[in-house]
Amino acid sequence: MWMDFVRLLAVVALGFWFGKLAAKLKMPAVLGFLIAGMALGPNAANLLTQDILDAPAYHQFISVLECGMGLMLGTEMVWRKMKTYGKQVLVITLTESLGTFAVVSAAFCAIFYFMEIPMFLGLIFGGIALATAPAPALSIVTEYHTEGPVTRTLIPLAVLDDVAAIAVFLSVMSIVLGQTAGGTVPGSLIFLVIFFPVIIGIAVGFPISAILCRSKHSKRNAAVAFFGVLLTAGLTMAANTYCMPFPVLNFMLSGMVYSAVFANRVPSEILEDMMDVCAPVIGGCFTLIILNLGAPLDYHLILEAGLFTAVYILARGAGKIGGAALGAGISGAPDTVRKYLGLTLMPHSGVSLVLTGIAISALTGEFRPYGDIVRGTIAAAAVINEVIAVFLARKGFQLAGELGKANHAGLKEDLEQLS
Repeated sequence: MWMDFVRLLAVVALGFWFGKLAAKLKMPAVLGFLIAGMALGPNAANLLTQDILDAPAYHQFISVLECGMGLMLGTEMVWRKMKTYGKQVLVITLTESLGTFAVVSAAFCAIFYFMEIPMFLGLIFGGIALATAPAPALSIVTEYHTEGPVTRTLIPLAVLDDVAAIAVFLSVMSIVLGQTAGGTVPGSLIFLVIFFPVIIGIAVGFPISAILCRSKHSKRNAAVAFFGVLLTAGLTMAANTYCMPFPVLNFMLSGMVYSAVFANRVPSEILEDMMDVCAPVIGGCFTLIILNLGAPLDYHLILEAGLFTAVYILARGAGKIGGAALGAGISGAPDTVRKYLGLTLMPHSGVSLVLTGIAISALTGEFRPYGDIVRGTIAAAAVINEVIAVFLARKGFQLAGELGKANHAGLKEDLEQLS
């Protein structure tokens, strides 16, 4: 146990060093964190072993960090700021998620038709493709102090996108289970995926906001806010364990709703002072989550990537970029959102790997060999896509003219101080 803790500390220290080295080489620090995760994970140096990654305590720790990331997301969702573009976010989320599902599913269904592979496998690829890993793109936001329409749209969309992904994926799995096991996914499960995080976030957010409104001491308020994160994460874990057939609740959504509640109830000056204190911890959450994203990725898969991986990456990219552009056009979003938001939605591992595991578990008996197709394609795509996606996300913000525009206290300096 103590040895695993020492290993984890060593991985974190080396991860910060990789991030600092990447920044010195004029690359995004998040790329350094991803590479560190791969290099130190079980498929390379094995400093972060598979036993650690599989340990329940480690999963709980990462879940708390994801909930903590919600502090950044939720505190940006102040109604007086969002009312001008909130509808745009919902429309774009719908078009880019369903657009991605349609493009990827159609591409693989066509391929599998000619290869005489069950076409429902194409729907599995489409369902998994929706998921976006928000941490890499949001890390670009904090590192390069981005500000503008693309940034403001991305922050809430990053979490809503994963909620849409889980809802569509569960619908797909209902079809798949009907083919492979004669069962279905209950329709109520899709409702619960959204219901539990929202209710938990509201239930914790209101009493915490009452406490925060009574104090102007920024450090004390930060401690109260982080206590709320722990409580929110704990309640979400309990719901995940005792109320769901398998763990699919989104901890980032719980944290976002929780922090959005107090962000809309606490005076802005109290909120800003508190978030300045929280910034270094949120920066640490980003780093650890990205290290965790990189750890299970096997760089050997880059050499083994084939046609399915190429089709998956290209079709998913077309769906995300095209769907985001369509939604932006329909909702009247600024031109920069229409042109460049899709580039910031390319990061993919995280939720996609969880959904892959669920899909594979449903492919039993005579369908088991098809699970290897799903596993190999998504794993290879995750490795290749994460590296490419970081550069695309930064390029998207650069083309939109939003790099270095934020005037608030950014997390980059805090991250550098930690390292």
